Amino acid sequence: RIAKLAQRVAPAVVNVHTSRTVVQTLPSFPFPELFGEFFGPRSPFGPRLGPQGPTRREFRVPSLGTGFIISEEGYILTNHHVIDEVDEIEVRFEGGDTASAEVVGEDPKTDLALIRVEDMGDRHVLPLGDSDEILPGDWVVAVGNPFGLSHTVTLGIVSAKGRRLGQGPYDDFIQTDAAINPGNSGGPLLNLRGEVVGINTAINPQANTIGFAVPSNLAKSILPQLRETGHVVRGWLGVAIQPITRELQEAFELPSREGALVGQVTGGSPADEAGIERGDVIVRFDGRDVKETGDLPRLVAETPVGAEVEVEVIRSGKRRRFDVEIGELEEPRPQAARGERSRLADFGLRVAEIDPALRQRYGIEAESGVVVTRVDPGGPAARAGMQEGDVLLEVEREPIESAAELTELLEDADDTLLVLLARDDVNLFVTLKRGETEE
Repeated sequence: RIAKLAQRVAPAVVNVHTSRTVVQTLPSFPFPELFGEFFGPRSPFGPRLGPQGPTRREFRVPSLGTGFIISEEGYILTNHHVIDEVDEIEVRFEGGDTASAEVVGEDPKTDLALIRVEDMGDRHVLPLGDSDEILPGDWVVAVGNPFGLSHTVTLGIVSAKGRRLGQGPYDDFIQTDAAINPGNSGGPLLNLRGEVVGINTAINPQANTIGFAVPSNLAKSILPQLRETGHVVRGWLGVAIQPITRELQEAFELPSREGALVGQVTGGSPADEAGIERGDVIVRFDGRDVKETGDLPRLVAETPVGAEVEVEVIRSGKRRRFDVEIGELEEPRPQAARGERSRLADFGLRVAEIDPALRQRYGIEAESGVVVTRVDPGGPAARAGMQEGDVLLEVEREPIESAAELTELLEDADDTLLVLLARDDVNLFVTLKRGETEE
């Protein structure tokens, strides 16, 4: 049965080959008339040093991921980190045929991207299944290109659902023990009917039996927007929330620890205008229970802008209901100075200037620095323990005031950096090593 399934779905799984340009700065060296032949631009060992001052050279860095065909019009679903700001995308089909692809839409917050091949021909399409139906213990099959080994098939079970990895407010990963390795990113996780129930996205680098996939239902909810506009517009409620600890449960005299405790309400936001207040516990949103704090951001994000929904809260021991007209979440834009992509990508992270929206979203208290808006799964920043929402305060003991300043500090940075960051109400030192993001 597994062999027939693998044979049936293989034609719809593709290799995604990408490349990007990296700029390297070469420091100057003394006495070029003496050492130029050994270290200069014409050195037999390659250009290592510039003659009179720093020089720059560009070179191409290839990368490899996976994708799968979801429509006869040539649309292919993959991971955002596979195609993020690359220069070229080439899709390789089963049998060796290749074609250039273009990015149609991308969503960093769910790590999903939609690309398209104009002339795909008559090829198999994989249907998106219902990820809510699968349960821990169900058999699943992963297909991808680990380490460039095309159309590798692995079998395992769903180990858990609803995993949160600290990648963002919409974490809801499927965990599987089907073998997933670098190169599998963007490939399908299938049930035994051959339906895609997840998009393989991340691995635990310390284990070979712990992989994570984005649920197919999450992909289905954003694909229409990616196809039509190229980006995702999400709903906005305008509250900062926190989990309910046992101590908070006792202090607020709550019947259980379910729900999301409102710690702050943004003035003029939909929640503020509807009458929701600090100290309210949101227990239902648009007819759906809010059992954990992480449930609310996903429910709000999936709600169309302008929709009127009922929000149920517990206030002073009593249940109250409010009609809220959902607003539009203003997504932060990463601040990218010239050449920043190549340097930050080497460390597997994105940053942005701290603005009021980001300050509220991540609960930032730091007065200076830049906020981390993305950590590539399996990348150097992730391996160093950095998380989305961390604020970078110093690099090599030099304070950071802006994204442009961070770019300047990275210009001549060593391969290993000492970074001071702020997380919640504490400052932490981490060592960050330059390297390629695992895919």
